[in-house]
Amino acid sequence: MISSTITLDAIRTMPVGEIAVLPADVLAILQQDADAALKNAKTLKDWLDGAIALKFGERARQARATLGKDTGTVRFSDGAVIIVADLPKKVEWDQGRLAALVETIRASGEDPTQYIEIRLEVSERAYGAWPDAIRRAFEPARTLKTGKPTFRLLRD
Repeated sequence: MISSTITLDAIRTMPVGEIAVLPADVLAILQQDADAALKNAKTLKDWLDGAIALKFGERARQARATLGKDTGTVRFSDGAVIIVADLPKKVEWDQGRLAALVETIRASGEDPTQYIEIRLEVSERAYGAWPDAIRRAFEPARTLKTGKPTFRLLRD
C-alpha cells in the first residue's frame, strides 16, 4: 500500500516508473505541492534579485558609464566577491516603418534582404478562419509541430 502522505522530498530519489504508478489523487497532491514550491521559489528569487539590484545597480551603471556604454556586461568586486552585472540590449523595430523601408529599397532596385531579415508568419487563429480554398493554397507551406505535453491533475 502506498502512503497518501508521500512528499516531494520522498519522490526526489524515486525512479520515474515508481512515481508513475502512484494513484492519481497522490500525483495531484504532489503536483499542487510542486507548483506551490515553484511559485514560492520564484517569488523568493525575485525578492533576492531585487535586493542585489538595489545593492549593486548604481555601481554597475557607473562601471558601464566609465566604459562609455549603456548596456552589456561589466565586472567589479565587492570584497572577495566578483559581481558580473549584465544589462542586455532589447531592440524593438517598428514593423510598419520596416515594411515601408523594404518597399523603398525594392523600388530603388536593390534587394531588401541585403539589409533586413524578412520573416513571414501566419496567425494560426487567422489560418483557421480562412475559407477552405485559401487554406488549401497555404497548406504546403505549413508544418505543424507539437510542444511538450502538459497535464494538470485536478481533484474534486
